[in-house]
Amino acid sequence: MDIKVPQIGESITEVTIDKWLFKEGDVVERDRPIAVIESDKATLELPAESSGTLTKILKKSGETAQVGETIAVMDATGSPKPTVKPEAKAEPKPAAQPKAKAPEQAPSETIERRLEPTPATRAPAIEREQPKKVAEPNFEPELKPATPTTVSASADGGREEEVVRMTRLRKTVARRLVEAQKNAALLTTFNEIDMSAVMELRKQFGEAFQQKYQIKLGFMSFFVKAVIDALKLVPQVNAEVRGDDIVFKNYYDIAVAIGGGKGLVVPVIRNAERLSFAEVELAIADFSKRAKENTLKPEELEGGTFTISNGGIYGSLLSTPIINPPQSGILGMHSIQERPVARESQVVIRPMMYVALTYDHRIVDGREAVTFLKRIKEGIEAPARMLIEA
Repeated sequence: MDIKVPQIGESITEVTIDKWLFKEGDVVERDRPIAVIESDKATLELPAESSGTLTKILKKSGETAQVGETIAVMDATGSPKPTVKPEAKAEPKPAAQPKAKAPEQAPSETIERRLEPTPATRAPAIEREQPKKVAEPNFEPELKPATPTTVSASADGGREEEVVRMTRLRKTVARRLVEAQKNAALLTTFNEIDMSAVMELRKQFGEAFQQKYQIKLGFMSFFVKAVIDALKLVPQVNAEVRGDDIVFKNYYDIAVAIGGGKGLVVPVIRNAERLSFAEVELAIADFSKRAKENTLKPEELEGGTFTISNGGIYGSLLSTPIINPPQSGILGMHSIQERPVARESQVVIRPMMYVALTYDHRIVDGREAVTFLKRIKEGIEAPARMLIEA
């Protein structure tokens, strides 16, 4: 049976073999992941369609393959059973001979016979008695990409350089970011948000929320709701340039940037305006978990009308995010810091967050961008207003 690269997306024509989870000669059970393949959008596990023996690997790790191309061959006639050596036939006992003096044993043999079996000495015997087990796939995380590397060093052994081939996902991210800067008129505006109200809500209702929904009440759900509220007010930020036309989206598919096992991925929360706070938190938690496991589906990374990126979880204080084409805006969240601010002619300490909106100036003017970001600020600083006006 041929193992072929499946169709994994409308625009995907080839993939890279990231790594094989089994080696030639291993027995593979049906539906077990047999290899990890990487497309332009995601890293996926390739399951075995039936049980059998992996007889031949045609594409090695790091090589590319076209969709529909055979990358390995499996013998699916049936899972081979462990081979057991036949027992030697009993030899006929020789006729009784007169007793003779037994030869002296070698010292090593005498010691071995007298030793009591220990866990260390028993282990080899146990392994010999057990039949050969079906090979298990290697799910241990790799510290470096399974791609060809070149290491060069000077004569004195110092100042080494290591050349690692860029992964397909990283190349795609790089290409899209360069396209965004090349094709769009990017501009960034900033504001700061007092997080006191949201933090108080989380403190007041966080425990009950977690008990009911089995998920923590995070900051992201508040920002998703605030972004949708702002997009309704300023629809240009939820639009895209398509040729000579401006396409306004009357739905809100919010993409959330997440650091995955192979790099940055941006899964999309579809129809986010219809979801509750708990549903948003559950969706993000699921995306985050599967991003680390490299099990996100290509269709979950496609589309999106607006993106939110939270660099604050890594300690970023301020940044200028780059839009995800063909979107026209991206919100950058940052770390929360206690800072002195003026309130009613008094200097007080408040937990503050800088936020940044990068937008496409071709269809979003400065007034609209500032209005959009100010609306998000109002929503986060007075979250009850979003619920009342919903």
